[in-house]
Amino acid sequence: MSTPWLVLVESNTTGTGRQFCAAARARGLRPIVLASDPSRYPYLDEDGYDRRVLDTADAAAVLQACHRLGDVAGVTSSSEYFIATAAEVATKLGLPSPDAPAVARCRHKDQQRIVLAGAGVPVAGFRLAREPAQAVAAGLGYPVVVKPSMGSGSVGVQLCPDRAAVERHATALLDAPVNERAQAVPRLVLVEQYVTGPEFSVETFDDRVVAVVAKHLGPEPHFVEHGHDVPATVPPGVATALGDTALAAIRALGLGWGAAHTELRLSAGGPVVIEVNPRLAGGMIPALLRLALGVDLVDAVVGRAAGRAVDVRPRPLAHASIRFAVADTPGVVADRTGLDAARATPSVTAAEFTVPVGADLAITHSFRDRFGYAIAAGEDPSTTADRARRAAAELHVVTR
Repeated sequence: MSTPWLVLVESNTTGTGRQFCAAARARGLRPIVLASDPSRYPYLDEDGYDRRVLDTADAAAVLQACHRLGDVAGVTSSSEYFIATAAEVATKLGLPSPDAPAVARCRHKDQQRIVLAGAGVPVAGFRLAREPAQAVAAGLGYPVVVKPSMGSGSVGVQLCPDRAAVERHATALLDAPVNERAQAVPRLVLVEQYVTGPEFSVETFDDRVVAVVAKHLGPEPHFVEHGHDVPATVPPGVATALGDTALAAIRALGLGWGAAHTELRLSAGGPVVIEVNPRLAGGMIPALLRLALGVDLVDAVVGRAAGRAVDVRPRPLAHASIRFAVADTPGVVADRTGLDAARATPSVTAAEFTVPVGADLAITHSFRDRFGYAIAAGEDPSTTADRARRAAAELHVVTR
């Protein structure tokens, strides 16, 4: 009897992509990654995973590849950019899947905002713009956040303090016909009121809040995530309000099957939804959930996609934090130092470089500027966070 396939449409370039394949193997499934360029994912060769090369932007091509494989137990993706395609294909194959139109709608931030606002879920004031002049005339005051209508990992998201900055950034976004994955994107940007206050994410599975996560961002005008803490050290009432707001957003969008990652700001008036992502969190947050709460959401996503039983009940164990090493100088990576020192830091459970020697570091003011990370776990949240920060600060790359 053949081992059923677990089909992964593309992958995260770091972290959880590799873990999805490992989780599938652990469940007795045969993982295979469908990719337009498998060389993006060195772990495929390192760990000996199957792959097929095809145009993954074409759902029909993905569906045909699945038909050729035969015994497919599930189709999913660890990548924000391909989760809608995976849902569409799984639905057509009669396999477990979230609501495919809801996932596709959620991927378009303009449609997401309209649905949430119409349902009374708190979101920032926003306007849609197809031309720079429309962005400038948004009438939301300053500063405002200007972002692409489709994207991930803070790519293209920028705080603009005045009219000139809005015009410059909106022009740059509108002049880009494709995203960083070479996918065609609509000529549309969002202009949003800037919501002040600390930022959090709420990790959910189905209709259950698994964790409230504290987010640490780099300096403005960009919004690069420099770290996360699990669980967020907030009063119980605040955690409940954040979780309830995230669940209201998920319900309004027609989600609530499997994992979702909702980002919020805690404003003076309460939680405000920044965006809902219809997939598992990135940024190594799943690793923190395993350490702090004993919940393996990577395994849960794989299991749910394959129609297997899952358990996402939190079992508090510790506090866990991650801090990223972020590049500030572009160039080709010639050397990497400090890994042993990072790993020797007390309470550190993992430290890694995420870019190899020879990689080209281009400063994009997004998640792609991160070149390494350190994770710590312990009983005291502030000590744990500090040790993750200290360990990440040991990591350095030399560029040429």
